[in-house]
Amino acid sequence: MTGKVLLVGCGNMGFAMLQGWLDNGVVAAGEVTVVEPDEALRERAGGLGVAAHASAETVPGSFAIVLFAVKPQMMAAVVPAYRRFVDAGSTVVSIAAGTRMATFENLLGNETPVVRIMPNTPAAVGKGMLVACDNSRVEVEFRELLDALMAANGRGPWIGDEALMAGVTAVSGSGPAYLFHFIECLTAAAEATGLPADTAALLARQTVVGAAALAEASADDPATLRRNVTSPGGTTAAALGVLMGEDRLKTLMTAAVEAARRRGVELAE
Repeated sequence: MTGKVLLVGCGNMGFAMLQGWLDNGVVAAGEVTVVEPDEALRERAGGLGVAAHASAETVPGSFAIVLFAVKPQMMAAVVPAYRRFVDAGSTVVSIAAGTRMATFENLLGNETPVVRIMPNTPAAVGKGMLVACDNSRVEVEFRELLDALMAANGRGPWIGDEALMAGVTAVSGSGPAYLFHFIECLTAAAEATGLPADTAALLARQTVVGAAALAEASADDPATLRRNVTSPGGTTAAALGVLMGEDRLKTLMTAAVEAARRRGVELAE
């Protein structure tokens, strides 16, 4: 192999993962090649010191990994151009939501080793959630390399059943957007109390950041942490009465995650 990773597509998610790899020293810039047809995105990737090409045709050498970070609807048009790398020994990795491993087997051959990963955007700051599954042709040694890459972006467990990936996508893949919207809503609620807009925004953002950090650092589960902050008859209890009464927030979140899961299944089909 002349390189470790050929990254196909370097939009927001691909770039976030690339930044994590380089910042953590898992791979050197010289071990990564990017293919990105968009000139501005290609220049952004090149600014990190990696080789950046507009198409597969100009990419020399071979790679341990060909990682597809392109939109699901583009796979049929994009993937076949990378058959020569697979023939040379590359393992295919996809981070496309809703795109099954069978898609790559159909496009590149039934003997293609394929790994499917569902990452999320906090991977850019090393706090991502990346869940992986693979087909029977992926070697154990390759898993070790991929584990190192995922660890640079956050936490990266493996699951044995690809059917579970729709639920993974609905929770952790889409989940950051839920939290960002929660910050938006908490900011608006803070402004409604009369707080200045900049103060309201800071309060909402830092409260979520701090609570998440505490949840990560504490040995207590979230329910215990919630109870620890809630004095009987106090202000927090009053607010939780609105959120938890009749399971309002749980019902809403369950419906939201299920809508995302169903859409993931539709995309896969």
